[in-house]
Amino acid sequence: MNSPAHSENFDVLIIGGGPAGSTAGALLAEKGRRVLILEKEKFPRYHIGESMMPFCWFTLNRLGLVGEMDRIAYTKKYSVQFVTSDGRQSQPFYFFQHYDHPSSTTWQVERADFDLMLLDNARAKGAEVRELTAVKRTLKDDSGRVIGVEAVCADGETREFFAPMTIDCSGREQVATAREGWRVKDPQLNKLAVWTYFRGAKRDPGIDEGNTTVAYVEGRGWFWYIPLKGDVVSVGIVAEKDYLFSESKDPGQIMCREIGRNAWIKEHLSIGQQFGEYWVTSEFSYRSKYCAADGLLLAGDAFAFLDPVFSSGVFLALKSGEMAADAVDAALTEGDTSGARFAEYGEKLCTGLENMRKLVYAFYDPNFSFGRMLKAYPQHRGRLTDSLIGDLFERDFTELYEAMREFAELPADLPHGRAPVGAAA
Repeated sequence: MNSPAHSENFDVLIIGGGPAGSTAGALLAEKGRRVLILEKEKFPRYHIGESMMPFCWFTLNRLGLVGEMDRIAYTKKYSVQFVTSDGRQSQPFYFFQHYDHPSSTTWQVERADFDLMLLDNARAKGAEVRELTAVKRTLKDDSGRVIGVEAVCADGETREFFAPMTIDCSGREQVATAREGWRVKDPQLNKLAVWTYFRGAKRDPGIDEGNTTVAYVEGRGWFWYIPLKGDVVSVGIVAEKDYLFSESKDPGQIMCREIGRNAWIKEHLSIGQQFGEYWVTSEFSYRSKYCAADGLLLAGDAFAFLDPVFSSGVFLALKSGEMAADAVDAALTEGDTSGARFAEYGEKLCTGLENMRKLVYAFYDPNFSFGRMLKAYPQHRGRLTDSLIGDLFERDFTELYEAMREFAELPADLPHGRAPVGAAA
């Protein structure tokens, strides 16, 4: 396909300027690549997903942003804790007790500001960013290789952009995945979330003030309780759709009803004031059939989305964006941008996802509790904490999973998500 007169050429095109796209863009630009990030919205923009895992620190440090995170004065997060429906709290999992490193303290962030910081960092490192530019489809040559994208720009004109590599970081819109029909839903993780915000709600004392709290609704689902700066708390309920909408379709009524079903949540919110709207989204989990094709690589939610119970979303976006940048830079250096060459990228990314996915399945198993498992196998507390902080890609969790299988049915690894063996998938 010849490039038309109104087209532009780059080394790498990135669809989406969220955490995965801005991370990949910043690192590739830093390596001297000519990068174009195409983002359909204008930042700052609202986004859910405020709680971070400790291992986000490593990618943020590589991006040079740890100091900026501290300057913004986000709420510090030292642990995660679990609360039963009658209000009993678990012993918090304090990250620093297991892992003495600056990364053991992480943050609760407002995503509008956080995502803008990441995108501005990509700009500062040399990536070109065009907002209000919606990518409609990938462009392919006669062999099926992705050679660029077609996008509607801020002025309303449709333009084509070309590059030897395109990274799809379009989030749950999944520009490439949806077009190719690659999205595969997880067989069991199919939840719905309703959430809102409170001012002046109760916070636990001392270093527990910034805890992420996961509070159970017995046999039904769970709440998140995330303290943010400015005396704001993000609160949401995650459960099956049929349960949440069984008595009402109004999200405010649903939230009020569910708050009354967990004693800890009810007590902590009793002194707070709800503000803003109630939000609803499907939280079903999925993974793409492939992580790559010739000229194309997927990262972040464009590749996979996993139930948010352990706050893994931002971490997996940052980590996959970092991995994608390194993999694409190596591909361009070696002159091989085939889908098959991203086999190591896909295998490593799927390994991390599967490690977190097993924890999510255990969490939803009615026969499982972390407390019972650790009482029987206290020696595995370290490995469990490894997974909760995001150390998902290098550790061997075999013995932990063997212990967990005595209390919960863990899933087999999904067979898809890897690089295609042949040419264009």
